[in-house]
Amino acid sequence: MTEFYFVRHGKTFANQQGLKQGTINSEITYLSDLGKQQAQHLHDHFDISFADKIYVSPLQRTQDTANYLNAGVGLPIEKDERLLEISYGKWDGQSNAELMKTYPEVFDEELKDVLPSYSPLADGETFEHVEQRVGEFMEEVAAKYPDGKFILVSHGFTVKSAMLVALKQQDDPMSVIEPDNTSVTKIRLKDHQYYVDYFNRMY
Repeated sequence: MTEFYFVRHGKTFANQQGLKQGTINSEITYLSDLGKQQAQHLHDHFDISFADKIYVSPLQRTQDTANYLNAGVGLPIEKDERLLEISYGKWDGQSNAELMKTYPEVFDEELKDVLPSYSPLADGETFEHVEQRVGEFMEEVAAKYPDGKFILVSHGFTVKSAMLVALKQQDDPMSVIEPDNTSVTKIRLKDHQYYVDYFNRMY
């Protein structure tokens, strides 16, 4: 059985300012001092030496988080674009609060986040596409390493999408909230059957 341990990157300057980061990869989306502290805290409380490899989104904030986790461990690190954050299209870099005020019809009031119907307005990536690419990634890795254990350093919506794939709840994407920064989510896969051991666990 293949084991996936999903880690969301540490908090960024854009996180702290309430901006939609999407696939932006500039200084505002780098780890803030708080994000670096979170990543170091996770390193100190989550020993990843059991794993075979780290897979990481190509963005700087995930690579930096992975490097914190990997300090003193030395696991091989491999980038994979399928672990990228959702692209919010024209909304990347904009204030979430302002977008919600302008387009309340495509926001979940409770979660204060976009609904699947946001995509045409923003020319953004669909929920379904993120779930598809994350699902394909896990299936591919599981087929190649049926007994592998992997750390995946990714993004809030991407980790949420992995949960939706595992729970097969693609028809209701709002049923799973985005995880906290530097939380760990464990999903196991065997013979196309998913098992969710834990979600949003903090160390």
